Order: sequence, then C-alpha cells, then structure tokens
Amino acid sequence: MDKVKTIMLKEWAEVFKNRLVLFSVVFLPLIFIALPVITIVAVPTGEEQVEIPNIEEETEIFPGMEAYCADLSGSECVVVYTLNLYTFMFMILPVAIPVTIAAYSIVGEKTSRSLEPLLATPITTVELLAGKALSAIVPAVGATWISYLIYVVLVGVISGSQFLPFVLEPWWLLAIFVVGPLLTFLAVCVSIMVSSRVTDPRVAEQLSMVVILPIILIIIGQSIGLVLIDQQLVLFLGLLALVLDIVLGYISIQIFQRERILTQWK
Repeated sequence: MDKVKTIMLKEWAEVFKNRLVLFSVVFLPLIFIALPVITIVAVPTGEEQVEIPNIEEETEIFPGMEAYCADLSGSECVVVYTLNLYTFMFMILPVAIPVTIAAYSIVGEKTSRSLEPLLATPITTVELLAGKALSAIVPAVGATWISYLIYVVLVGVISGSQFLPFVLEPWWLLAIFVVGPLLTFLAVCVSIMVSSRVTDPRVAEQLSMVVILPIILIIIGQSIGLVLIDQQLVLFLGLLALVLDIVLGYISIQIFQRERILTQWK
C-alpha cells in the first residue's frame, strides 16, 4: 500500500504542473456549476408567466416531458427539464478529468525518461497501475462530488428550494455517487491501455477522449428529443460501466508489458 501511495503522490506532483490538467480539475467543474445556475436565474418561473401550451404535443419533440411537468407551469417545466440535462452533464466530469491525468501517466513518463527507472524497481505491475489509476480517479471523483454539492446548494439558495428536489432525486444521487466513479475507472482503464501503446501524450489524450462520446451523445439526444435521461437510463449506464470496468481492468493489466516498454520503447 505504501508503494501505491508513493506512486500517487509522485503522479500528482508531476501532472498538476500541466495547465490542461489544472483546467479540467478546477475550471471545468466551475463551468458546469455556472450553466444551470444561469438557467435558473434567467428563466422566469412565476405562475403569472406564460405557460407552454399543449405539453402533450411537446412530448413528440421531447419524449417523456410530461414526467417532469406534473403540477408545474410551462416555464417551470422548462427549467426542470433543463436542470435534468445539466445534472447529467456532471457525468462528463468523472470521465474528462481522469483522461487528462491518466493519458500522461505512462506515455508522459516515457517522454520524460522517468518510466524506465520506475519499471526497473521491485514494484509489481498491479501496484504500479493501481497507483497511477488512483492518482487519476481520486481527483476526478472528488471534483465531481464537490462540484455537484456546490451546484445543489446554489440551486436551493437561488430557487428557494423550489427546484431542489429535482436535483436530489435518488437516481441522480446514484448517478453522481455510484455511476460516476464507475465511469471514472472505465476512463482510466482506457487511458492506461492507450498510454501503454502510444508514444505521444497528446495522441494518448485524444484517443482516450473517445470515452466521453457516449455521454455527449446522450446529452445531445435529450436536447433534440431522441432520448430521455431517466432512472432506467442511469441504471443501464451503471450496469454497463460495471461490466466494462471488470473486463477492461483485466485487459489493461495484461496489455501493460513491462519488458516490452523497457526494451523496445525508443
């Protein structure tokens, strides 16, 4: 365990010198907090406001919209529907943040000539990869949880608890606090696999970013009315991430060949 902790501290000392990593850990969560807050402030929600007519007809464009709009005015429905979209955007954080860290975890050390001496030490492959994985997982999960809690507090303060229950739905808590870490581990596994094979940190990061595409596609899908982000979708995403974590976790260990890295990397 001491070896894993040492690897983690070493990784943090190096990767946080990178401005892109700092942006993803600090400023990206701030952007995701600001967007829904601006929405709440910008959209009027009083009963005196003009309501969206024929919500049932709107569901042809936004399927399942009536599920969000029970006992709500039209403008309130727009805010709740948008808040659900923005809340799901927090699922990008546990995928985007570790990718920027883990992409440099192996290939970055290769370019700096610090990986070979590390591989020559008695540390096992599992200990090495565990340290590198946790150095990406801990900041990503921590930033996601903290930013979500700040977001919840701001929603409660600005809306006077009017919209707070909608961002504290049990399935949203499941998404942020359970599915989020599962996605983080998935992103780290992919990044480690890519970093083990390429020799350019930028290429490793770009290839690893492919993991974010399904989340973005789901967000776009709800935005244009093709899918509905709900409890079933979150559960499916969590189960899929769990299965992929087990499979890719095993593959990432097998694909990391210390002897090949020591003898063939130039």
